[in-house]
Amino acid sequence: MRVLLVEDTQPLVKALRQGLEEEGFAVDVATDGEEADVKCRSTSYDVVILDIMLPKIDGLTLLKRWRAAGINTHILMLTAKTTTGDKVTGLDAGADDYLAKPFEMDELFARIRALVRRGHQQKDPVLRCYDLEIDTAARTVRRAGQVIHLTPREYALLEFLAFHRGKVVTRSMIWEHLYDEYDENTSNVVDVYIRYLRNKIDKGFDPPLILTRWGEGYMLRGEDDPPPARK
Repeated sequence: MRVLLVEDTQPLVKALRQGLEEEGFAVDVATDGEEADVKCRSTSYDVVILDIMLPKIDGLTLLKRWRAAGINTHILMLTAKTTTGDKVTGLDAGADDYLAKPFEMDELFARIRALVRRGHQQKDPVLRCYDLEIDTAARTVRRAGQVIHLTPREYALLEFLAFHRGKVVTRSMIWEHLYDEYDENTSNVVDVYIRYLRNKIDKGFDPPLILTRWGEGYMLRGEDDPPPARK
């Protein structure tokens, strides 16, 4: 999933970006309100982590502008302001969640995962497809009870397919949500990672779950997709 981190304190930016990337998120960074405004309006993010105290344009003003413009991206306010009144102001302005500094990284990651699930109308942290189980909280994958070891990027791709189960996702959609602004990989990297996933998720199992829709993209088999006929 792709996250926009809006924070002007460089040590915190460095720590958060490293932690988020280790959790498998693609991370873009904005260090002032103007930069954040441009990026949020031009890119479809799964979650924006937004500090209130920012140079040029403060976080609350940004939040109000985005909501007025119809931008529905989930926004987690990250701020040193900890009074109940501050929280109420942020939530009433359109924030989806609010986390006060200092905070534990694990709590931040859990809140982001919850917002991602909410964005896909998925309350259960475990995504299921036939005998495949993806635990989005523990970031573990099993098929037919067997643990499947995935790299962070492989996991992110599988999770993205699972959130859109039964629907075709294009290469550009995958690229937009799984790769950050600094990634210089070529477009065929999506096909490469699909092949990696198939070797781990489908090889030796039945039915195959990762499907190709030629000329369109890829999808995770839906409930209404019949398994291939046996020969």
